[in-house]
Amino acid sequence: MNDRTSGPTRAEREELARLVPAPAERDLPPGRHLHHKENLMQLIDQDGDRTTARPRPRLLRPAVLLPAAGLALGGILFTTLAVTNRDDTPRTAATTTAPRGATVLLDRIATVASKSDAIEVTDAQYVYVRTLQAGNTGAYGGPVKLGKPGEREVWMTQKSGPVIDEGLIHQDGRYFPITVGVPDGEKPVGYPAGLNRPTYTWLASLPTDPDALLRRLAAEITADQDARDTPADERDPDQDAFEAIGELLPETLMPPRTAAALYKAAARIPGVSVDSDAVDAAGRHGIGVARDNERAGWRTAWVFDAKTLAYLGERTYLIRNTSMGPKGTVTNTSAVLERAVVDALREKPSTTA
Repeated sequence: MNDRTSGPTRAEREELARLVPAPAERDLPPGRHLHHKENLMQLIDQDGDRTTARPRPRLLRPAVLLPAAGLALGGILFTTLAVTNRDDTPRTAATTTAPRGATVLLDRIATVASKSDAIEVTDAQYVYVRTLQAGNTGAYGGPVKLGKPGEREVWMTQKSGPVIDEGLIHQDGRYFPITVGVPDGEKPVGYPAGLNRPTYTWLASLPTDPDALLRRLAAEITADQDARDTPADERDPDQDAFEAIGELLPETLMPPRTAAALYKAAARIPGVSVDSDAVDAAGRHGIGVARDNERAGWRTAWVFDAKTLAYLGERTYLIRNTSMGPKGTVTNTSAVLERAVVDALREKPSTTA
């Protein structure tokens, strides 16, 4: 992944200026937020015979246990790609960075993010995030049926040492404990803070040099894929890096320096582009940082406020006709509404003294 050695041209600066007005940096919310690793298990039907899943394959996430309906999760984790038309053409290694427009935009987002306020988070606390999310409620293997956006709350423990109970999800009027899962008869092993369970403190420990950060992510992604025996022809280092960063945005607090490094690292990923009119689950229009998953047939865009450059949410849609639906079909969308640090499970910012 090559770093660029010169600044944008005047024409490129003017083009970006038309897309993104100068940001009001004081309006940027403190921190950046992580996309929760248990998003696949959201919205399990009352009768347990259908599940809602994000369209893209999950990376670097352990199994979880849910009461009753959670038994369906394992099928989601390993069958997500099966519902798309796969392109098995061997991938050619990329030798360029993201297009210059995306690089300029991400550099600007990084600058704003770096000026947000750092906070202190203790091992005894929880990161609370409230979002709107809409996913596929259609039958497995059939066309996508996008459900109505619904609120989701998560509380994620910030303990640095290995834990079995990682937190709590509140969705559809029910609470789901997030618990490390193991096969029947085996003893659960606690999961430490890391890429699979990013805490504020762990995120703050990541390299702030973009190239070093990409190498760190690549090493952890590869180790996870090796552990899962992922075939070589199913690995795409650039797409994997983009998705890993995308999951380190919506549903936890992000230290300012880490957020800035992640955005600068994303600018070094080939194929990243600007989506000039991206919309989140709350209907907020913004500017998107996107990348096409050519194998799966969809595009994922991170949505940012066009004025403040604050992260708003995410949107995924098909870029060609697949068994999931025609080109342009929205398969997943989310929006971040609120985030904070609280002292207990089920505690909300409004009840915090």
